[in-house]
Amino acid sequence: MKRIVVAIGGNALNKPNEKPTAEVMEKNLLSTTSYLADLIEEGYELVITHGNGPQVGNLLVQQDIAKEVFPPFPIDVNDAMTQGSIGYLISQTLNNELIKRDHRRDIACVLTQIVVDKNDQGFQKPSKPVGPFYDEDTAKELERTKGWTVREDAGRGFRRVVPSPIPLDVLEIEPIREMIEDGTIVVAAGGGGIPVVRDKSGTISGVEAVIDKDRASALLAKLIEADALVILTGVDHAYINFGKRDQQELKELTVEKGLELMEAGHFAKGSMLPKIESAIDFVSRTGKEAIITSLEKVDLALRGKSGTRIVP
Repeated sequence: MKRIVVAIGGNALNKPNEKPTAEVMEKNLLSTTSYLADLIEEGYELVITHGNGPQVGNLLVQQDIAKEVFPPFPIDVNDAMTQGSIGYLISQTLNNELIKRDHRRDIACVLTQIVVDKNDQGFQKPSKPVGPFYDEDTAKELERTKGWTVREDAGRGFRRVVPSPIPLDVLEIEPIREMIEDGTIVVAAGGGGIPVVRDKSGTISGVEAVIDKDRASALLAKLIEADALVILTGVDHAYINFGKRDQQELKELTVEKGLELMEAGHFAKGSMLPKIESAIDFVSRTGKEAIITSLEKVDLALRGKSGTRIVP
């Protein structure tokens, strides 16, 4: 049986311009979990990860509006809340799809804490925009009173930016491994995991940061000795010169070639670059393969008939 980590992209939950409601997310997940159920029926040992950026963003906006009544939560707590809610929806819709097919399986969502280094350079250079937009005066006041780092975001106003440190370890890795060995389909490391730091005594505490979902997925895939990391996105392949007349789909990339294309600036920072980086990291550390493709083509990609395959 082939063990794979499948990282679900944001479109699986909310498509552009859709209302960010639980009903919309559930409707979108019905089609997503249909594709995942196909993989389970074909015998793949599945571990599912997912994003949570829009959902955490919505929570932060809600909490900002209500801040005079209820104090806002820190980002790590909001990460935990969205891991739970999204994991619940994925688990339920996948369970119901498998029941329809008379293919019952145990499914578990694991609230996942991921260790980062408190000295990671990401903490010195916060870069990930989160939460609501503010005018300049309010932004400066928040910097002064809360110690936030606030920057202008594409001319739309000012937003808080938080660190995006490199994930180093998964606290719940042993129970995750045990469940996989028992045949359970596991949903884990949602939204990049809950960022925590560990002191010399082993004590854990949450930090206000955002871990990249694809990086966390690559780490999890390495730790569970997955045969492949599959990163789902909105396009069937990674491309060079994307969106231009001479755009070219990439069917196979060696680690060396991928690094070369990254260096040449072929992949956009906020979208394809972290996917390529994470795929290369997994492949170079394990000697296994990674695949970047769309949800609709995932089955074909696993059979080598679509997608971008990153190989040693």
